[in-house]
Order: sequence, then structure tokens, then C-alpha cells
Amino acid sequence: MAIRALQYRLATGGTGGYNYGWLDPGTTYSVVNGEKRSSIVVDPPDGHIPFMPAAARQRMATLRALFNPSQGENNDPGLEKDPGAYDDPERRTLSERCILGFGSTSGPPALPDYFYNNLHQIVQTPTSVMILSEMVHDARIIRMNEQHLPSTIRLWLGDSVGHWEGDTLVVDTTNFTDKTRFEGSTESLHVIERFTRIDDHTLLYRFTVEDPATFSRPWTGEYSWPATDGLIYEYACHEGNYALGDILRGARQRDAAAKAAK
Repeated sequence: MAIRALQYRLATGGTGGYNYGWLDPGTTYSVVNGEKRSSIVVDPPDGHIPFMPAAARQRMATLRALFNPSQGENNDPGLEKDPGAYDDPERRTLSERCILGFGSTSGPPALPDYFYNNLHQIVQTPTSVMILSEMVHDARIIRMNEQHLPSTIRLWLGDSVGHWEGDTLVVDTTNFTDKTRFEGSTESLHVIERFTRIDDHTLLYRFTVEDPATFSRPWTGEYSWPATDGLIYEYACHEGNYALGDILRGARQRDAAAKAAK
């Protein structure tokens, strides 16, 4: 129950925007090779993401301050120290703007969110593979047996090129935009994913992340994608959603009130 309470607090941001009925963190462990896993990271073997150099840690801190300004006195979230965080919609996070799912749910690498809309649908054609993530309806198009796009072309989800190695689909992704920032990464982020069907009901998803400017060494994670008969539901993030506009309007009203009080 303590874990669910923490998830609720993180998801709502203290606003009461969610209740437990919306959360679906799952009820089972990720099982790989018959082992219950406590960490997705398998290399390094201690299960931790490698050390980030000082420059990367500073970059991460700057990004956090940009989108999530420090709280003011008495931990009042309305008294952020950086009022400019709400001056421009592009100062808000990609997930808040309904551009990408939060927590790298669509990837690459694709990580579980432990909240809701957890499903993926894979559609295969002779020339491409599409992976639809239920969270924020992100759709990745993997071009099969092609060359990467020129480095001048940058995409939200990177440029994914796939090929088969036996029964394993290998996907190589580069050309990320500097706004994606997986774990504070740079445009040099390089992700290799491997999708292997290990039985009639399970895919093994394995990925390796490399970005020398962000991580002291490449690192690898894996977890299982079990098949399900559950339905994928529409994620209508923009339609009828006035939150972002109201946030910015509220900030303008607060600015005006602070000016009038001087």
C-alpha cells in the first residue's frame, strides 16, 4: 500500500488529478529465464545505470530546473523560484505537451511506466515494423534493411533501422533530437534493441544504451513483454484537455497579482 501511495503522490503532483482507479502498476514480477528480476539493468551486473560524468550530472540538473522549478517557502508548489518555467509552452515537458509518453514508454529504449496504458501493439509489413505504445499513442516506424537518415535530420523517437538476426529483430536507433533527453542524454544517444520471441506468449526485449557524454560506459537492460488479450484504448491527450493553457493563464494571473501588490 505504501508503494501505491507513492505512485499516487508522484502521478498527481499533489493536485488530486488521479485516483487509484486509474493506476495499473501490475501485479507480477518481470520474469526472464525463470528468474524474478528486481532490476531491468543487467549490465553492469549490479543492476544500476552507470556513473554519469560531472558535465552530464550538471546538464541533468539544468534540465530538471528548467521543467520542474524548485519549490518556494513552505514547499508551496505555486512559489517556484524560476517563474519563467511557465512563461512558454515549450518550457513544459514533452509529456505535458502530449508529444511523447513520459518515462520513455515508447522508447527507445521502451521502459514500463507502472501507471497505466501499459500495452504495445506490433504490426509487421514487408518493409517496416510499427510499434504502437498505448501511452500517448506514440507510434515508432522501424525501416527494415535501410540506411540511417543524414545526421542533419533529427526525430523525436530517433531514426530506427531494423534487420533480422535469425529469429531476433535487431533495431539500431540514432538521430535523436536534443529535446528528447533520455536520462539526460545528448543527440549522440545510440540505442540497439533486440526483440526475441521466446515462447508463444512472451517476447524478450533487450536494449543497450550508449552515449559517452552522458554515461561512463554502455549499459544493457532487458525485461519480458507478455502477450495479452487486453484492449488498447485511445489516449486522447489533447482533445478536451485545457490543462496546459490553464497553467499558463494561471501563471499570467499570478504575475499580474504580484505586480499589483508591489
